[in-house]
Amino acid sequence: MPFVKKIYNACKESFTPNGPISEEALEKVRAILDELRPSNVGLEQEAQSALKWKGSANGNTERKGCNGSQQYPPAIKYLHVHGCESFSIGIFCMPASSIIPLHNHPEMTVLSKLLYGTLHVRSYDWLDLPEPADPTQAESFPARPAKLVRDCEMTAPYGTTVLYPKRGGNIHCFKAITPCAFFDILTPPYSSEDGRHCSYFRRSARRDLPGGIDQLPEVNPMEVVWLEEIQPPENFVVLRGHYKGPVVKKA
Repeated sequence: MPFVKKIYNACKESFTPNGPISEEALEKVRAILDELRPSNVGLEQEAQSALKWKGSANGNTERKGCNGSQQYPPAIKYLHVHGCESFSIGIFCMPASSIIPLHNHPEMTVLSKLLYGTLHVRSYDWLDLPEPADPTQAESFPARPAKLVRDCEMTAPYGTTVLYPKRGGNIHCFKAITPCAFFDILTPPYSSEDGRHCSYFRRSARRDLPGGIDQLPEVNPMEVVWLEEIQPPENFVVLRGHYKGPVVKKA
């Protein structure tokens, strides 16, 4: 049985349109995903090329904008493996210096397995604070406070990471240090009809600490930031690539 089919079978047993049926079921999928290798999904050649890569993440790999002056990061490729109402499976292939901007996964659980290369990850979770007593205060300051969860480099082989709807770094961004690829499982998948659409964010200029932060002793004030929603960045481009691995056929 192809390894991807094994992953698919575990997802089918463990996930519903509302997400994982239990933490134990999620852990079962994670354990299988830990064993995934580039050769299981048709990316062995790309992984070997990444090992031999001698370039620089700050090198001249960016694309010119339409006016000839604005710089665009290299385009990312998405390889679609499977999608249904309970989960989606896909692979993001990132050239060196490419960036996936800060975005969220509302009411979703995400498992990610770095297949090859080195990736810088920065992730946040929203702070669970009381709503302002004055509603106009929230309208005047659309930014929301969040806490830093992860700010590090990951190099394959690296264990599967899991982020949850309200913890684990649900809002994150990536920068490829070298050519890299990661295998993603989302449960449930994005769905605008069900209120699960992808939103993009940036750090706000606000530097004050939110009211009520003293009620969260586990939060380091130095790791608190304000995030504000933005339109998808113009220079963020994801192209549909050709998945060369085993096809997942429904039973």
